[in-house]
Amino acid sequence: MEFLKWSNEGGIAEVVIQRPPANALSSHVLKELSSILDEIETDKEIKVLLLRGEGRFFSAGADIKEFTTITSAEDFSDLARLGQNLFDRMEKYSKPIIAAIHGAALGGGLELAMACHFRLVSETAKLGLPELQLGLIPGFAGSQRLPKFVGTARAAEMLFTSEPITGLEAVQFGLANHAYPEEELLDHAFTMAKKIAKKSTGSLKAAIELLNYSKTEEFYHGVDREAELFGQVFMSEDGQEGIRAFIEKREPEFKGE
Repeated sequence: MEFLKWSNEGGIAEVVIQRPPANALSSHVLKELSSILDEIETDKEIKVLLLRGEGRFFSAGADIKEFTTITSAEDFSDLARLGQNLFDRMEKYSKPIIAAIHGAALGGGLELAMACHFRLVSETAKLGLPELQLGLIPGFAGSQRLPKFVGTARAAEMLFTSEPITGLEAVQFGLANHAYPEEELLDHAFTMAKKIAKKSTGSLKAAIELLNYSKTEEFYHGVDREAELFGQVFMSEDGQEGIRAFIEKREPEFKGE
């Protein structure tokens, strides 16, 4: 593995994103995560996964530089579906997945975190979907999952303004379960993972299956439409301007095209 590593101790698989400086989610990172899930799923000793980022962030977003290599709306929609399918698999995964979020979980990073069964955060972490700031939209089902956690109005505010919320606010709004001082986050995360690891494999698997019945047919329709619009918006003049502006570290000049 080039961008992720994992280890098993006491039935807890610690999966670490290590792609400095931002732990950006490229297609290669997503494929490595899928491979790790394949390995862990067949390991009967492992009862629970703990996902975290190494360095300053959990994950500060998708790999914008990779976007510059994509030349068609169809290819960009395919990238969206890669992430969507992986994150749907995570929600249905037979073993609980906990996200331990410090620093920032933005864009694709927050979409990854929302695909975990629940989230623990540092009090000062920043969580948000800032894609509209680049003239883009979320592509890994973030537009469908965020309203489930924070409500439609709060999700609209977060999307339209691109402003992140803090870890403390994430707990208040229902996006995260608990917030801790950053230096205590991992200790608390492992304590909770150890509690879960004491449960029977069969009951955990059954509970996860039952929780997924809350995902409606409309959710999947929305995910499909998000992938289509992800590609269309990407190929628009404003979408291309937003990406150029990000790479050139300047404010985008949108023209409504």
